[in-house]
Amino acid sequence: MTDIILALPFALPPADMAPHLLRALQVPALAALLGRHSRQQRHSFAQHSRVLPHEAWLTRTLDLAPSPITFQTGAPLATACMRGCGLQTQAAEGHWLILQPAHIQVSSTHPSLADPRALQLDEADARALYDAARPYFEELGKPMLFGAPGLWFVRADDWAQLSTASPDSVVNQNLGDWLPEGERARDFRRLQNEIQMLWHQHPVNAAREARGLPAVNSYWCWGGASASASADTAAVGAATLAVSGGPSWLQALAAPELRQATANGLIGRQDNTVTNTVAVVADLIAPGQASEWAEWIAALQHIDQHWCAPLLAALQDGRVGRVNLMLSHRESWLEVSSTKMAQRKFWRQPNLNLLK
Repeated sequence: MTDIILALPFALPPADMAPHLLRALQVPALAALLGRHSRQQRHSFAQHSRVLPHEAWLTRTLDLAPSPITFQTGAPLATACMRGCGLQTQAAEGHWLILQPAHIQVSSTHPSLADPRALQLDEADARALYDAARPYFEELGKPMLFGAPGLWFVRADDWAQLSTASPDSVVNQNLGDWLPEGERARDFRRLQNEIQMLWHQHPVNAAREARGLPAVNSYWCWGGASASASADTAAVGAATLAVSGGPSWLQALAAPELRQATANGLIGRQDNTVTNTVAVVADLIAPGQASEWAEWIAALQHIDQHWCAPLLAALQDGRVGRVNLMLSHRESWLEVSSTKMAQRKFWRQPNLNLLK
C-alpha cells in the first residue's frame, strides 16, 4: 500500500502572522491531518544555509546528496535536473551548474534577485538569449546546454568549489550577501558582468519591456554537482517524485507524467514497485516569499480542497497507508504523519495548532 508524502513549502506562516492567518483559514482536511496525527516533529534550519528548508529536505529525501551535508555551499542538484531534461550523457562527466536567466532589480539600498516566476520566459526569448551568451561561455571552455526556457546548464570543472545559493533562498534578499563565494568567484563575476552587458542591449529585452515584462538582465548559477558524486533519480529507492507547480528545476526532477500531478491521480496509481510517493505542491512559495497573505490564504485553501481532502478520504478508506506532511518556511520545517487509526481518534479535534 502506497504512503504519500505531501510537501508544502511555505505552508508554515511566520510566527508574528500566524494568529491572524490561522483565524482566516478554512482548511478542514488539513486541520484533520494535523489534529489527528500519529507523529510530529519540528526541525530548525541553519539561517546561513544556501538553500531553503524544503530544498534541503527534498535533496535528502531523494538521496541526491551525500550524507551528512550542511548545504552551506549549496545543493548538488544540477546533474539530476540534467537527466530530467534528457541530458544523461553530458551529465555523466564533469562538474555542472544550473544556470537560470534572471532579473536583478536595484532599490535605493541594495540590489536583489526578482522572483524568477515573474520572468514568464518563453522558448523563443530563451533561445535567443541563450544563443547570444553561449559563445562567451564556450570561449572559456565552459559548454552550455539548454534544458528548458528557464533552466540551462553550464559545465565548469574549475568552479567545483564555488558556494552558490538557490534562487528562492535569495529572492527579496540583499544580493550582496548571497553572491557565489570561493577561489574562482572573481572569474564567475567577470563573466556574469560580460553577459549582463551583452543582454542589456539585446532586442529580446526591448521587446519584453514593450510587453510589460521584466528584462532578462542577468543570470543565477547554483546547484553545482559533479558526475562522480551524483545519484541517479531513476534509482532512488522506491520513492517517486510528483510535482504540482514550481520552478523548472523542480519539474525536471519528476518523471514527465508526474510534472503536473494531482492527488486523485497519485492515489489511483497502480504500481506495486512504488511504496513511497513524494508530492511537492509549490503554490505557496511565491505568496509566502512576497508576504502576499490574501493570496497565500487562497492558495492554501485550494490545496486543502484539491490535495488534503482527497488524501484524507483515501487514508480513511484504506486506499493510502499513511499520509506524511512536510510544511516549511524559511527557517524551519514540520513533519506530521497520520494514519487510518489516528483519524479514528475522535476525541482529538481537528485543529491548526501545529502551524503556530
